[in-house]
Amino acid sequence: MRVLLITPPMVQTNTPYPATTVLAGFLESQGVRVAQADLSLELALKLFSRDGLKSVPGAGRYRETIDSVIRFLQGRNRGLARRILSRKFLPEGPRFAVLDQLGVDALDPQDQAKYLASLYIGDLVDLIRNKVDPRFELSRYGEKLAVSAPTFDPLRRDLENRRPTLVDRLLDRLTRDTIRKHRPDIVGLTVPFPGNVYGAFRIAREIRKCSPKTKVVLGGGYVNTELRELSDARVFDYVDYVTLDDGERPLFGIVKNAVSHFAKCDHAPGLLRTFIREGGRVVFKAGCDPAVLNRGAGAPSFRGLKLDRYFSMVEMLNPMHSLWSDGRWNKLMLAHGCYWRRCVFCDTSLDYIRRFGPALADALVDRIVSVIRQTGGRGFHFTDEAAPPGLLRALSQRLIARKVKIEWWCNIRFEKGFAPELARLMARAGCIAVTGGLETVCDRTLRLMQKGVTVEEAARAARNFADAGILVHAYLMYGFPTQTAEEILDALERVRRLFANGWIQSAYWHRFALTAHSPMAREPKRYGIRLLPMPKAKFARNEIRYKETRRGPQGRGYNFGPGLRKAIYNYMHGAGLDRNVTDWFDFKVRRARSRGGRTAGSAGR
Repeated sequence: MRVLLITPPMVQTNTPYPATTVLAGFLESQGVRVAQADLSLELALKLFSRDGLKSVPGAGRYRETIDSVIRFLQGRNRGLARRILSRKFLPEGPRFAVLDQLGVDALDPQDQAKYLASLYIGDLVDLIRNKVDPRFELSRYGEKLAVSAPTFDPLRRDLENRRPTLVDRLLDRLTRDTIRKHRPDIVGLTVPFPGNVYGAFRIAREIRKCSPKTKVVLGGGYVNTELRELSDARVFDYVDYVTLDDGERPLFGIVKNAVSHFAKCDHAPGLLRTFIREGGRVVFKAGCDPAVLNRGAGAPSFRGLKLDRYFSMVEMLNPMHSLWSDGRWNKLMLAHGCYWRRCVFCDTSLDYIRRFGPALADALVDRIVSVIRQTGGRGFHFTDEAAPPGLLRALSQRLIARKVKIEWWCNIRFEKGFAPELARLMARAGCIAVTGGLETVCDRTLRLMQKGVTVEEAARAARNFADAGILVHAYLMYGFPTQTAEEILDALERVRRLFANGWIQSAYWHRFALTAHSPMAREPKRYGIRLLPMPKAKFARNEIRYKETRRGPQGRGYNFGPGLRKAIYNYMHGAGLDRNVTDWFDFKVRRARSRGGRTAGSAGR
């Protein structure tokens, strides 16, 4: 029984997405023959090549340099940095205009050149999107088809009736070549984000054509969140199984079923947490899993992945923000689920958050050592919902005691458990950065969210990390129900001070969205909202439309998003920290009540 695990386009190009490596490690431990293919990376490499750009109108200037630039971003052509820095080697499109406002002299020559090369790739992405395929992005493809998609119709129309673009044709060809190479009995497609859905179904469609006997399994984060009420049988024209939650046991059950079928065994094991089509209807096989599986049990396997082909980019000069796209980070999970799991805006009813199960520190170090042996890389990104302070303490102590030298970063809650001593211990153990949610930066709404921290406690935790030399990124939220315009502005003022004091280095501000699996969706009146009627979802369902029972600032015609994002962009580059926060908005708003805190940087947009 041959199993092939595929990552569809588009996800990051600098490192493997962890779903297939974790599944491969588990299946191999059960004696299953597993291969992996990252078609997200392969599509990017096929497109960003001299041959791939032949059919892109206006790409003539890029064809002469693209192969050299990709080798440079893969770390295989470091000597090209000098030519890139000459500013005569690369064609410079609209993205390079940012250099008039931002200086790169503070970076070392290699990072300067990588930033310029990343601007060059960004111009190419824009060109491909404008001339070839309006759905294309470097980290997503056809995303709008899968966002808030209660019906399968738009996605099916694009798959069957839309004229294939250059990107489609390249993906179809890569799929055929991959299937012919591995000749799998079963293909597992991971779909972590909305921007992977179209690519996954495109791959499944091509597998149906070139290898109709191959069984196709769909799973991953998007499926687990959005497809829990799946009832459209047409989905199974493309795939055979859709699995929910941790994929190890359901996928292994499908493998065992296939083995039993081929062996003509009368006692085939039952399916687990899996949708199938029976008699023209979608049926869910819940099954029974007596063994509680700690996701990530055992080391992930990187067998078959071409690690030297991944390429890094510096999409922003901010050193914290660049971690997502720069460097090949080995991704591991320290614990299943979230140890807090009380935030009312979060999908706390779903298994990947609700069921918390940490691994032992020594077992984690064993996995880390195994991954280092496989990949040669000592950079790690721990992908937990929120890594607990106690587990991070134990892990740091074991890394130091066992003299395992790595660099790592992770997601945390800004809570009082992260005292100065723990932050220093984590830094000694190789921690270089943390990310966490400051959310509304307002005590009233944080209490309403059941976040479990105050603004003061969160700021103190951020300061402890910064004082230990650990970079800090904050996730921020605006538009939370009952939040006032004054509270949004006060939040921006507090964030300004955190940047000015050097306690956070990076941030991202997003608009609140109500999700179907959150406590807020179950008790809307408690949070000052009324759910709006929506059509029954036969395909995807997660974000829910709602109306505040009293008119909030957004209802008065204010749109705080552009101003908040503009402010954060400047703060991340050390600019605008001496400006009043009201200056970032193109409408009249109340001036912040207080200012205070050390300022740094220069004014400017």
